[in-house]
Amino acid sequence: MDEKLAADWVRRWDIQQERYVADREERFAVLIDVVEHVCRDVADPLVLDLGCGPGSLAKRLAGRLPRARVIGIDNDPFLLALARATRPRQADIEYLQADLAERGWLKWRPVDAAVSTTALHWLRPERLAEVYRDLAGALREGGALVNGDHLYDERPAIRELAEVVKNRRAARAGVDANEEWKAWWAAAAADPALRERFTADELRGISTGYGNRLSPQEHTRLLQEAGFAEVSPVWQSGDDYVLAALR
Repeated sequence: MDEKLAADWVRRWDIQQERYVADREERFAVLIDVVEHVCRDVADPLVLDLGCGPGSLAKRLAGRLPRARVIGIDNDPFLLALARATRPRQADIEYLQADLAERGWLKWRPVDAAVSTTALHWLRPERLAEVYRDLAGALREGGALVNGDHLYDERPAIRELAEVVKNRRAARAGVDANEEWKAWWAAAAADPALRERFTADELRGISTGYGNRLSPQEHTRLLQEAGFAEVSPVWQSGDDYVLAALR
């Protein structure tokens, strides 16, 4: 795929993602802070990026941890093509197609860290519990899973307040009118340059259409049951969290 074409679409992807997470760069930075800390004594760490999309987080990880091997995993062929076409030439990043909703996706061990951003909420709770068990078995002692995602407090009034804070933060940042997720996919499907390279099915986006809307408390319970020793949010903005789970 043409690198310039891919870079334009990744840039547009990042802009539409900011509509939903106005503090996206800070969330990325916090995720990588945790990975950098747990890998501080590892010469060549192995880091998995779950639901990597077009590689926005993977590229930032490789930039901060140049000796790391980063493996991005996603099930969407178009997003993976964008990631591969814009992969930094000096970075050790590999992108693989695999479905987290299916068993058998995890083929590496030991893993030093695993990250995900705005992806795991698409898994049904029972499947997410299995993914957490898979990761608990693959991560080395002292390794971590770091998940940046929309988490919804169990208390209705607090949940509502978090939504208000999130929306007002987006308005102050000037991103509340950014392109929506569905509009991004519709524009990709209509782009003649992309239609020459991808099928209509590949340009419609793979999504379960399901958001599990789990709370931080429910994620914590699932992670502890899976075998993680310590679990806690390390960053929050409205209903956007970075949740760290340590082995």
